[in-house]
Amino acid sequence: AWDIHENNISYCLFVVLQPPPGHSFSVEMDTAGQLPARSSSVHVVLECMCSREQLLGDVLCLLHHPDDKLLRDQSSPLLHNLCTDSYLDVEKITSWVQALVRSAWLLLPQSLHCQLTVLPSSRSCSFQLTSSSRMNIHAEMVFVVEQ
Repeated sequence: AWDIHENNISYCLFVVLQPPPGHSFSVEMDTAGQLPARSSSVHVVLECMCSREQLLGDVLCLLHHPDDKLLRDQSSPLLHNLCTDSYLDVEKITSWVQALVRSAWLLLPQSLHCQLTVLPSSRSCSFQLTSSSRMNIHAEMVFVVEQ
């Protein structure tokens, strides 16, 4: 979604998170058995990869090779950085993406003409771009998972 008002442009972008290979996301229901409207717990679940392991040989089924702790620990560093226990942690995801955008912004030619400001938010990533002509662009990235 986007909106233009005088010298201000606002964008809202929904970013669909995908689980790494061998994992799936499971959105937990509320106490009435309904999907919560927002701020739900997203459980990261190990999936059986035995058939892919046998057919392609490019992965190890972490679900059925539990003694291979070293391989399991190296399976997805992102999961270790973006989860708390076995649940996605929106604050960790937000912090990671904000740092990634800050680093990437410095490599873009536009960084010479626009100032990037990371706006405080723990549930989404919000950024403000201000150009020398005083054009303001506000971008918000909201993280979602498919059920």
